[in-house]
Amino acid sequence: MSTLETTLDSAEATADDTVPTVGGITASPSLVGVLTSSDHKVIGRMLIGSAIVGLLVVGALGALLGAERIDGDGTLLRESALTQLFAGYRVGLVEAALLPLMLGMCVLAVPLQLGARSLAFPRAAAAGFWAWFGGVVLLVISLANNGGPFGGQADMVSLYVAANALTLTGLTIIAATVATSVLTTRAPGMRMKRVPLFSWSALVASIGLVLVLPVAVGVHIFVYVDYQYTKAAFGAANGITDWTGYLFTGPVMALFALPAVGFFAELIPVVFKRRMPLRGVVFAGIGLVGLAAFAGVTQQEVIGLPWAGSGLTLSEPLTKFADLVTFGVLVLVPLLGVLVVLGVSALAAKPTKIGGETVRPNLIAPFVLAFFGLDLILLGMAATALNGVDDLALQGTVFEEGAAVAIVYGAVVVGLAAVAYWFPKLTGGMVPTKPVLGLAPLAALAAALASVPYLIAGFTDQPANAAVYDNDGPGELLNVLTTAGHALMALVVLAFAGLVVPAFISMITTSDADTAGDAAGDNPWDGHTLEWSTTSPAPADNFSVAPTVMSPEPLLDMKAAPDFARSAAAQSTGAAG
Repeated sequence: MSTLETTLDSAEATADDTVPTVGGITASPSLVGVLTSSDHKVIGRMLIGSAIVGLLVVGALGALLGAERIDGDGTLLRESALTQLFAGYRVGLVEAALLPLMLGMCVLAVPLQLGARSLAFPRAAAAGFWAWFGGVVLLVISLANNGGPFGGQADMVSLYVAANALTLTGLTIIAATVATSVLTTRAPGMRMKRVPLFSWSALVASIGLVLVLPVAVGVHIFVYVDYQYTKAAFGAANGITDWTGYLFTGPVMALFALPAVGFFAELIPVVFKRRMPLRGVVFAGIGLVGLAAFAGVTQQEVIGLPWAGSGLTLSEPLTKFADLVTFGVLVLVPLLGVLVVLGVSALAAKPTKIGGETVRPNLIAPFVLAFFGLDLILLGMAATALNGVDDLALQGTVFEEGAAVAIVYGAVVVGLAAVAYWFPKLTGGMVPTKPVLGLAPLAALAAALASVPYLIAGFTDQPANAAVYDNDGPGELLNVLTTAGHALMALVVLAFAGLVVPAFISMITTSDADTAGDAAGDNPWDGHTLEWSTTSPAPADNFSVAPTVMSPEPLLDMKAAPDFARSAAAQSTGAAG
């Protein structure tokens, strides 16, 4: 049964997940109702909110570790705590920040974009969230009690491995529901080639995660069993990172950031007020980025070009060709995919005329944030490619960390843009535009400071995951800049939360159900896709009438239609309801 049809579950959602009204007064929803909700908008909010908390913690850890590295003598923190802090920082970047933020964007927006009344298997998505959340809590407990890689408490080391497996299982379940939604719950007339660009990126990323994350779960199960019983494969806790570290760095990071690329592409037609040219090419570009999934499936932390020194000869040409093909497919092709999206976006930015007048672009605040974020993702992917060139001798240095941080923080900046963009569909209100524009350069500066100095320090051979080293040359300044970057990113995220949290509180406590809707309007950005055809905030079932689409930009079709046809189209999309 399609989620476009009326189901018992949707009826339950209407009763449980909306804000009830009594005598025209809106009552606050119960906490239990929120925590047990199967409304995709509630689940998306919980994922995004938890990711923001994770970002604050990760930013603080990054600043703390950066400060420890400044002078190279390792005197700020206890040596016994450093390995746990490094593990919490690197795992937190991916499992507590990047992945929940990207999947939260998908869970929140994809059903609305598809014209669906709910997420496919919504209760499975809710269960996935709680599995992920519980896993993160257990990770914190294990690391706080001397667990994790190089941990001294055997039970806490085992808990760390099991918690990682639980966290990744929860994320896998959420990704599976997103992919199923795109494949099965599209509105009538929405063939795959008409799927919005963000939803397409959500599909590619989710399928990639369903391929990658179960492999990682299997690896953690193997590590757990070996550590608990035989210790034959890697011995003590110091071998955990050798088996599981590929998930937190390297080419697979491009897959984790893929929804951010799709969101940037989604904004291009809105900003430049035209239909997206060469949509098929953009689809292909997003698909190319998804090839990074194979790096995760094959558990490759570094895709190398082992042609250093005497290896740069014409001997063994087939072996060298095989190395080049692997490097090209898993590292360069995803990078090419992002460049394809940027290239088509540049074509869309070409000035156009309507009625003899040049159309001026609508440079909305979310686009400015997304543009900065995508540039940082591109930088991180390019740095990942350089890290694989053996002749540069960058492996084992902080260069790899700089590349990973650039991708994560770049995607975070795009994620903040997505929250600001879809905020009206959650609350009916707008995130203040001027403060968001003011945060955009600060967010870009923070991400650049947290990553670029380590890209430079990699060429000076600063070792990875080490606080004691020979800190000659510019190392002290570079580590100061990195510390400042992490601290600034935490402040930017905190400031952004300060903009959105009051609006959520207002939504919950308002005594007039229509007040929030009047603040933003149903389509404040002049968007083209179906989520902007329903009311703001969106109701529990998203659409009062199942919408029908005839092109990838149904709201542009409504504008181009004669008045009588426009009225009929509005009724079919539920805007009139």
